[in-house]
Amino acid sequence: QARLVESGGGLVQAGGSLRLSCAASGRTFSSNAMGWFRQAPGKEREFVATISWSGRSTNYADSVKGRFTISRDNAKNTVYLQMNSLKAEDTAVYYCAGGTTSSMSSSLNSYNYWGQGTQVTVSS
Repeated sequence: QARLVESGGGLVQAGGSLRLSCAASGRTFSSNAMGWFRQAPGKEREFVATISWSGRSTNYADSVKGRFTISRDNAKNTVYLQMNSLKAEDTAVYYCAGGTTSSMSSSLNSYNYWGQGTQVTVSS
């Protein structure tokens, strides 16, 4: 049974940084694209970042471009999201997702494995 577990969320002041981790177990995701999504209260889940199976290619939502960095360590079956210059509008539950293929995607439908989420709260 594949499982994704996020960690690293918390409360941080605006302008601060957090690093989220997503550890996979039960299967390897080294051949799959991975992604991060987030969901704020009362809003739909939205795309944040995605990374190719090799880690050589990445893509970001415009709202986080230049501030967030997605990376992966296939040897550890782990994906990371480094978040810098955090803003109050980044407050959300952040979800890690395992893709159905090796291709990056910003669509929720391209991911069939999801973590339970980790709360990120940015105070202004």
